[in-house]
Amino acid sequence: MKELWPIVASVLAVFLIMGTGAACRSIGWLNSQADRTLASLTSNVMLPAYFVSRFTGDDFDSAAVSWLPPTLGFGMTALGFALAYGLARIFGPWLGLETDSKQRAFALCAGVCNYGYIPLPIAESLYPNSVIDLIMHNVGVDFALWSVGLLIINGLKNAGWRRAVFSPPLIAAVFCMLLRQAGLHHSIPGPLLAAVQQLGSCAIPLGLLLSGAIVVDFLKGSALVGNPRTLLAAIGFRQGLMPVIILGTAAMLRTSPNLDVVLALQAAMPSAVFPIVIVRLYGRDTETALRVVLWTGIASLVLIPAWMLVGRWWLQF
Repeated sequence: MKELWPIVASVLAVFLIMGTGAACRSIGWLNSQADRTLASLTSNVMLPAYFVSRFTGDDFDSAAVSWLPPTLGFGMTALGFALAYGLARIFGPWLGLETDSKQRAFALCAGVCNYGYIPLPIAESLYPNSVIDLIMHNVGVDFALWSVGLLIINGLKNAGWRRAVFSPPLIAAVFCMLLRQAGLHHSIPGPLLAAVQQLGSCAIPLGLLLSGAIVVDFLKGSALVGNPRTLLAAIGFRQGLMPVIILGTAAMLRTSPNLDVVLALQAAMPSAVFPIVIVRLYGRDTETALRVVLWTGIASLVLIPAWMLVGRWWLQF
């Protein structure tokens, strides 16, 4: 219990903030007209500020985190997409995924874990030294989502690699890496750094509030259960098979304790929320996407602490 409670408390705090966003949406304090503006502020201003504050405020070996975490982030996510798509194609009709639209929606949502707004606050709370590795890992996940992920959801049509390459968070991460390698990060004026740190501190709470509000929007008028086999397949794949693969990979690599923590966090995560928006944008089955995200999220209240304990035991961090 001594090891379990801090993990449980961090997970509950994250979901309480999402629940606050859901409640604000339900009573009209956070309306849908504000979503685009707040999402743009979060991704274009607050997340880059958060990255800058973390990279300039912590000592780290820039050579060690420059290539391996994003490579693993891309590789594990691309593998997740490929395996989820294969599962949906082969066993789709038996799992309640009878149509191409449902299969692609399932593969996109089950294939990528929540790599930002849930693991970042947990890392901040319990494993602060791993945050930079997590940020760099997430650069690779973003590339996989906007390349392999769009191939999954949209076929061989226009992939979104440009969006990944030119995203402000990625530009901020690369800029900070170059700044540190040049030894110029200590030259940032104090007032500017303080402003950046305060903006960055808003990124995760605002992102969680918006995630909760978005889920409430998609819940309206949707059948939340559907075929139980779809739900079991989503939980079994995202929170059963993928943790074994990720933790097995981490055990083979054993590169650094911080990267072990990152991989353990990713292994424990449910499906990401944002792919619901991509599924809707490309006209695939939104209800399938919602069920995958919702039920892996519910299961994660138990499975995040459980897998984190397994990861700590298995990887000895």
